[in-house]
Amino acid sequence: MTNLFDIQGKVALITGSTHGLGMAMAKGLGEAGATIVVNGNSSQQKIDDAVAALKSEGINAVGYKFNVTDEQEVKTAVAKIESEVGPIDILINNAGIIKRIPLLDMEVADFREVVDIDLVSPFIVSKHVAKGMIERRQGKIINICSMMSELGRSTVSAYAAAKGGLKMLTKNMATEWAKYNVQINGIGPGYFATEQTKPIRVDGHPFNDFIISRTPAAKWGDPSDLAGAAIFLSSKASDFVNGHILYVDGGILATIGKPSNEE
Repeated sequence: MTNLFDIQGKVALITGSTHGLGMAMAKGLGEAGATIVVNGNSSQQKIDDAVAALKSEGINAVGYKFNVTDEQEVKTAVAKIESEVGPIDILINNAGIIKRIPLLDMEVADFREVVDIDLVSPFIVSKHVAKGMIERRQGKIINICSMMSELGRSTVSAYAAAKGGLKMLTKNMATEWAKYNVQINGIGPGYFATEQTKPIRVDGHPFNDFIISRTPAAKWGDPSDLAGAAIFLSSKASDFVNGHILYVDGGILATIGKPSNEE
């Protein structure tokens, strides 16, 4: 059975993987034996630091700086990675941003920036990585969706629109590429304990209390909780899974919540 989940020696490109959930998935796949290609665009130093952190744990990792919204940069980077590291077996489209602005106050430029990074970039990167996968008749693409692929929430309209679109893009990629033995699926993370959420993860903070009460598991997710889902969707174990969004959310989407007087 362990052979089903074997990704030893596979090359995995993870966009936006210098920190947070992207780094957590990089670590998980790396510990399972994959060669990790770290990507970022903010600074070379962040990429170098992420690669060094992975290597310090015995993970084979390299880093490439490129803008996932620039098609020419992506095309050049994909060709360079496949020439210098090897064919990309696994692609995780993780790069993304969120802008918490009420709709009436949001500038069109801000809305477009979120959609460009969160929805258009997975199309661009997948388009150029999938060409090689289709030629080789094998590959795994994982799009990082969100609970906002299913639900709305105040002030995150652009993010929800992009993640809802990414869910449907995932299904359409599967529709076109499944026949080439390429599996395209998504992971929808719930609320996770990261550096970004640290300020609000304290007892008594309204949002912390809301998440704890709203989540059937009654806790925030640990970033390492994404590793199993990522390994499953990267391995032979998921060879007949296509166009599916796997929500890793502690059960939030399974319930409308509990009454305030329920234990």
